[in-house]
Amino acid sequence: MKTEPHFKGWAKPGPVPPGLAAGVTVEPHETLDAISGHFRLFQLRAGHRFSTDDILVAWYGTSWCPTARTALDLGSGLGTVGMICAWRLPGAKFVTIEAQPASVALARKSALYNGLTEHYEIREGDFRTEGILKPEEKFDLITGSPPYFPLGAGVESEHPQKLACRFELLGTIADYCTTAAHHLAAGGFFACVFPYEPAQLARVTAGAREAGLVIVRQRPVVFREGDPPLVGLFGLMRAEDLPEGFREQTWTEPELTIRTRAGKIHPEYSAVKLAIGFPP
Repeated sequence: MKTEPHFKGWAKPGPVPPGLAAGVTVEPHETLDAISGHFRLFQLRAGHRFSTDDILVAWYGTSWCPTARTALDLGSGLGTVGMICAWRLPGAKFVTIEAQPASVALARKSALYNGLTEHYEIREGDFRTEGILKPEEKFDLITGSPPYFPLGAGVESEHPQKLACRFELLGTIADYCTTAAHHLAAGGFFACVFPYEPAQLARVTAGAREAGLVIVRQRPVVFREGDPPLVGLFGLMRAEDLPEGFREQTWTEPELTIRTRAGKIHPEYSAVKLAIGFPP
């Protein structure tokens, strides 16, 4: 984990609206992949590749906060989550924050290619660093696809981009919750993805509680029909924005299944793909 990479069928660029790709070229060490509708994403051939987890958190956040006017993506990496959210929320103003220069460069290239220059700001830096976000900056929707594991908890890649995407070099789930709590607008929604097994689920719960957030809903994700859920999608809000009686309640939604037992795309996930601009 991160979980399975994007499907091969999604990598076909297809037609590009006139003018979007002016002056932007694909280098030999890069690929240009379909991500949402007519949007495309630059990735390194041998680096970190976007995963189903990224797709899901963007879909989940925009589904439960469909009228967001301002959005923030923490630890934005290649820009996968931000790009999908921007396609789904074309009138919103976006800020994304990523610490790795290589990922920032790719994200900026993708933003230029997709015509996202006026309302889509990419900031380079650690979102935990003072000044990267002004105290008064507030967002209706915040998203995050944090790394899942502490250093030493698994096999660590020698590729720095892959390493930071899987292991907690640049922030834990608690750090994501703390930053989200500080920058959510009143009534705002924070969507994230994290492993669903008990020990990891406890980390999400603790991080939310310590930050003054409430997990108002969660959805387990099953990657193959009949298997236990590997990750969960979480929707959090500030406790102060909720009626007192709702601050200790979490609604667990039915499992979302990605593939059938036979390995085909499940109808539920086909609906997700349609919602972010792909045919089933």
